[in-house]
Amino acid sequence: MKIVANNLSKRYNREWIFRNFSYEFQPKETYAITGPNGSGKSTLLQVLWAQLPPSGGEVNHWVNDKALVVQEVFTSIAIATPYMDLIDEFTLREMVEFHFQFKKTRNGKSVEDVIELTGLKSSEHKAISNFSSGMKQRLKLSLAFQTEANGLFLDEPTTNLDKKSIQWYWDQLIEIQRSTTILIASNDEGEYPSDAGKIDILSFK
Repeated sequence: MKIVANNLSKRYNREWIFRNFSYEFQPKETYAITGPNGSGKSTLLQVLWAQLPPSGGEVNHWVNDKALVVQEVFTSIAIATPYMDLIDEFTLREMVEFHFQFKKTRNGKSVEDVIELTGLKSSEHKAISNFSSGMKQRLKLSLAFQTEANGLFLDEPTTNLDKKSIQWYWDQLIEIQRSTTILIASNDEGEYPSDAGKIDILSFK
């Protein structure tokens, strides 16, 4: 997925979150949007994946040189954020089955494959409401990593993960890094590759 932002700006009431953001994200490359907490990284991601409309400027998306209309963008992306909700009444298995009713799995994996790759198989019949915050984050990341998507958006991806789960995160990230466009919003250098393109959101205040 190629994403081109031209003079994007976003404000709430009179407060500008960012202004005149222009950048060209190339297919199958990884990018880190950096800045301190509260600087607008999450808002920028939401504008870039077409969930929020910009207050100024425009963002366009292409897949294999085909321009996408706004309504098509969601079908071509995967998202994992700490503020994204899971369905607490579902078990892990039910959540995976539900998610992949609407999205294709990466490389044709089965539901069983996805559950195995979460590293949470022993809890597949446990209600998500009884998951720890780290288990929930790991499930969110698993759903995103294993979705067939041209663009992957990760917001502070290692939030609530322990050391073992952070290593799992890196294993998953490295496996797909060269097959999709990845945007990671983070203030932690341990969440994105050292060769990622870095964009400091404070440069667009």
